[in-house]
Amino acid sequence: MNFVGLLRHSRLSRLLAVRWTGQATDGVFQSALASFVLFSPERQADALSAAVGFAVVLLPYSIVGPFVGTILDRVSRQRALFFSNLARSANLLLVALLIFGGTTGVQLTVVVLVAFGINRLILAALSAGLPLLVETKSLITANAIAVTGGSVLVVIGGGIGVGVRALVDGAAIADHADALLIVLAAAGYFIAALLTIRLKKHEIGPLKHEKESASVMQGFRDMQEGFRYLRGHLDASRGIIGTAVQRGGLTALTLTALLLERNTFNDPAQPEAGLQGFGIALTIAGLGLFLGAFLAPYGVARFGRHRWIKFAMLASAFSPLILAVSQTEIGLCVTAFLTAFFGQNIKVTNDALVQSKIDDYHRGRVFAVYDVVVNGAIVSGGLLAALLLPTSGLSRAVPLAVSGAYLFIAFVVLRPAKFYATS
Repeated sequence: MNFVGLLRHSRLSRLLAVRWTGQATDGVFQSALASFVLFSPERQADALSAAVGFAVVLLPYSIVGPFVGTILDRVSRQRALFFSNLARSANLLLVALLIFGGTTGVQLTVVVLVAFGINRLILAALSAGLPLLVETKSLITANAIAVTGGSVLVVIGGGIGVGVRALVDGAAIADHADALLIVLAAAGYFIAALLTIRLKKHEIGPLKHEKESASVMQGFRDMQEGFRYLRGHLDASRGIIGTAVQRGGLTALTLTALLLERNTFNDPAQPEAGLQGFGIALTIAGLGLFLGAFLAPYGVARFGRHRWIKFAMLASAFSPLILAVSQTEIGLCVTAFLTAFFGQNIKVTNDALVQSKIDDYHRGRVFAVYDVVVNGAIVSGGLLAALLLPTSGLSRAVPLAVSGAYLFIAFVVLRPAKFYATS
């Protein structure tokens, strides 16, 4: 089934409405947090503080990861989506209250961790449920639509957040403007919760044979089972490693872009200009994500999943070299576009590869492993970049290191002798 046919698919469209509404709202929420923490006049951004921000955002993904598969393989995923979105909406009202008061301490960190922990469950439920709505042969295209549409809407949501903040900036204290954005995000998550009502209780799983008795340690046992299952599917496990490293490198480049726009390409005393410049770079990256999704199904049809993932990884390896040679806004934007473009080819193709290899009984467990590995790589990429980056963001070491990591994955991890169709 083609793009248009899947967009009109009555069952898939309901799932996409939930996913895309939530991810557009993610963009609004994240832009408010970035503005409050990294682009406030009284707060100087450096590599370490930005990297810690990435870690704080993603830490709950790894903490709750072992339990997500257990939950999604035992309770209605539709109910999980409904109550998780409601809880996230309520949680953001508390975040807004703290930001309104200018709180930057442990209280805000804990509440934000809870918000992103809930988001981890939501995204995993959406990924685990998608294969039950479309035929296996349409998974590549369905993933391209779901993942890429969501990624683009995160960028659009971020742009909306920057725009709304610019409108109210003159009429409100900076922290109060950020709090207003958080309230707007809370409303968006509430709408996402309402949209889940259009899905039937067990329409996106789990299937009947998955409902087993759970225990406190079941989550860890399920993670172990997911790892063991992947050992028998080397192409899927190597694809996950490749995807994780690509996302980790993308995070390192994002951190570089943030510091360049905040402290070098714009006057550090005018953080609003830096925020707008960073927003433009993210928008260009979002365009790369969008266009990459259109190319992926055709590349897979022509060359197969495995060769296409390797090609996209090789192409990704050359993209950061542009920034290494030309540390300008143009060089940054070209690197952002190409790395996102080829990275999205890797992500949507590998998602479909994993989904097609794993039966529904194990799918929740394997995707829990998948997400933990990817998010661990993202945190590691940010922290490693922080060790190499000066406050200015001017550094050739980071793009060169990212390029080297991608080449290693392409030639060693994804070599044909190991990365091929095993079933």
